[in-house]
Formats: sequence, C-alpha cells, structure tokens
Amino acid sequence: MIMFQQDSNFHNQFLNTKILFLVFYIILFSMNHQTSSAMASENFKVAFIGDQGIGANSVSVLQLIKDEGTDMVLHQGDFDYSDDSDAWDQQINNVLGSNFPYFASIGNHDVAAWSDYQLALANRLDRLSDIECKGDIGVNSSCKYKGVFFILSGVGTLGSNHSSFIEKELLADNSIWRICSWHKNMNAMQLGSKSDETGWEVYKNCRNGGAIIATGHEHSYSRTKTLSNFSTQTVNPQWTHPNDVMIGTNSSFAFVSGIAGHSIRNQDRCLPTTFPYGCNGEWANIYTSDQNANYGALFCTFFVDGKPNKANCYFKDILGSIPDQFTITSLIYGPLCSPPLSDNWIVSQDCILESTSIAPANVTIRNNSTLLIPSTFALNVDFSQFNLTVESGSGVLIKSGGKIT
Repeated sequence: MIMFQQDSNFHNQFLNTKILFLVFYIILFSMNHQTSSAMASENFKVAFIGDQGIGANSVSVLQLIKDEGTDMVLHQGDFDYSDDSDAWDQQINNVLGSNFPYFASIGNHDVAAWSDYQLALANRLDRLSDIECKGDIGVNSSCKYKGVFFILSGVGTLGSNHSSFIEKELLADNSIWRICSWHKNMNAMQLGSKSDETGWEVYKNCRNGGAIIATGHEHSYSRTKTLSNFSTQTVNPQWTHPNDVMIGTNSSFAFVSGIAGHSIRNQDRCLPTTFPYGCNGEWANIYTSDQNANYGALFCTFFVDGKPNKANCYFKDILGSIPDQFTITSLIYGPLCSPPLSDNWIVSQDCILESTSIAPANVTIRNNSTLLIPSTFALNVDFSQFNLTVESGSGVLIKSGGKIT
C-alpha cells in the first residue's frame, strides 16, 4: 500500500513525493504495456471500408472520406481486383494524398500481388510520423496511431497463428479504443452467402480483448448489436439497444463494411429485410441492395463530447444518405466516474475521471483498479487535510495534460 500522511512538513514533502510517485507509476505502466497513450486524440475520425475496386464509384467513396474530415482509413481487404498496386495506390493519392494515414488488411483478391501491395503500404507507413507498428504488415501486424490501437490480420486469407497473435497483442495493449481488422467472415457474421472462413477463435479473442471487429468480403453493410458470444450470436442482456453498443471485457460487436466501390449484393440471411430482421435478433442494421444501398463508408469519431470512452459512428453513402447511426461506449477502463459530493472516495474498479473534480475527503484506489485521468482534466485533493492512498496492484494513469493537484 502506498499512503501519504500528514506531518509537520506535510505539504512540501507530499508534493515532492507525489510527483515522484506519479512519474514512477506512469513509467511502470508504460513498461508493462509498451504503449505511449491509452486514449485516442479528441474527435479522431476513422473511416472503415472494404472491397473497393478502381473506378468512379471507388473515387466517390474516397472523396466522401475526404469531405467528412477523416483522420485515418482502415481498409478491410480487396483493393483493386486487378493486381495493380500502382493504380490502387495512385487512386488513393489522387484524392487523399500520398501522406494520408491509410492502413489495410489483405483480402483474397490481393493475394496474387500481395508483395507489391505490402510494399506500397510499407512505403506509406514510412512517410507517417507518430505511428507505432510491428509485425507482418496486413497479415499479422499491430499499430497504434493517435491513441487508437488496431490489428491488421490476414486470418482466413494468408499467414498463420492469427488467433494467438491477436490475443497476445490485445493483452499487451492499454488503449481505450481497440480494433481488429480483417477481410473474411464466418457465415453467421455476414448477410450474404459467404462460408465459414476464419474460425470463431479470432472473434472470441477480439471480444475478450474489448476490440471492435471490422470486416469486409461480403459486398454490403451490416452491423451487430453488442454480443457476449459471437459463435452463438448472443446479445449482451445489459446492452440490447441496436444503436447503443459497448466494447469491454467479454463483449463487443462486429460489422461488415464492404461497399467501397466494386459491387453491392443482396441480403440472403436473417430475413426479413426490415428491422428487427431474423436469426437471433443479433443484427442492429443491414444495408444491402434489398435496402437500396449505395456505395459508402462507416465513420467513427473517437473521444467525443469530452468523453474519452465515447465514440459516435455513422454509415454514409456517396449520395449523402445515412442508413445507420450509433454510439459506442468503451468499458476497457470501466465506466466514467467522479468523486461523491461528500465523504471518502473509494475507487474499487477501473474507471475514467469524468471531468475536473474536487475530492471532498480521502481518495483510495484499491482492488487492482486503475483510475485514468484524461488530458485537460484534474483531480483536486486538499492534501493539507486528506490522503491519496493507492493500494498494491492499483494505480493512477494520467494522460499528458491531466493532473492531480
């Protein structure tokens, strides 16, 4: 247990000790997790696309991405369908620029020329700053950019040991926002006629690690509700609303965003074509040719409304239609929290300080919990009267710009 107590020289001694302790804690946390920041940059927007192609529709989707003020693209495989990495890369550059943060997972139509595509992705990566990546790009790799952690997997398409790689990388990461990106699906995780091609273990490991699951392959858009079990398509009973989803230990959701320009298919599974659809009630939104779909992208903005664990998402097509809108809550570090109006504040589960706050009395962090203090937020404690106690195994993680005063 670490405890600060009053004495005749308490104030000066405590301030010095406090600073040393907090620096020591942050260093230990960084060493254990090997990441630079737990939180995304505020209002950080990511576009998710798959199954792109070369041509007017694909360019229109890229232009939409630019017009929406997107900060990063995650492409879930199938690039140009013609094994022409130069043409594909140039199409991106013509709209978004050669230095735009654009990351991709391999698709089945990318295998034949994968070495060329991978080189183009590696060259783009080299032109970026403030990015951490490791592994086999687009096959078994992980990256962290602006506080968002994502895994680019070739499961079902190329490579091996994908499930163990995903499990290891998610266990080593401390980010509030985590994404698993790959191309192929299980039949129950898409609305067309695709077969079981990835296995359920990758879905389970991403769910256990609190990661959003982004896929393509089927040429439509679809999104699940919050699922506590992917193989049985079981909806989390505490998170049943279709437009309010959660990621956290043992729960997540998956989507297919596969209409970036090549073609659009119909809905074969989980009929009828209108909400609440069929199957097990797991689907929150379906957008196929049966719903008169047009080409587009899914956009998610992370760290919104001053809340680092909140994201707002919407699918938008190239004609401006928005068939899906939803909110994500990340409970990786638990819910938002704040001190009580009176009495001691005991933090006994992971949580994120909701706003700059004044502790009315003593503060105790226990039960192997972490209190995360976002940037620009402060926890104010009157150290002339009260103590901050951090029990063994627990801690305070302070984002740059956050503070304890």
